[in-house]
Amino acid sequence: MSLNAVTSDRAPAAIGPYSQAIRAGSTVYLSGQIPLDPVSGELIGGDIEAQAVRVFENLKAVAEAAGGTLRQAVKITIYLTDLSHFATVNAVMARYFEPPYPARATLGVAALPRGAAVEADAILVLG
Repeated sequence: MSLNAVTSDRAPAAIGPYSQAIRAGSTVYLSGQIPLDPVSGELIGGDIEAQAVRVFENLKAVAEAAGGTLRQAVKITIYLTDLSHFATVNAVMARYFEPPYPARATLGVAALPRGAAVEADAILVLG
């Protein structure tokens, strides 16, 4: 099986030694996205809703660059620095997915890169 890096200029460039996503056969592993503006590479301003929208827009762009959509996600992991934002992030996520929803884990973490309040990664199965 070959591994292929996936990149999108509609999502922020990697800020470390990793790919935006890796495709292995029909499975695509999307790296964690924080609410970085894809043009400036800077953390966006705004509340947790705005940050969550940017995170899912970034994931969506990478999924599309891989030839898929977020509707093909089988697993999502969300990281929050404040679990009181759980309901807001759920509401944002519901805009990007429909039943059957992907499996998901949500973790409370002490900190995220660049001071972000939310991060998410995903696994897609294409075809």
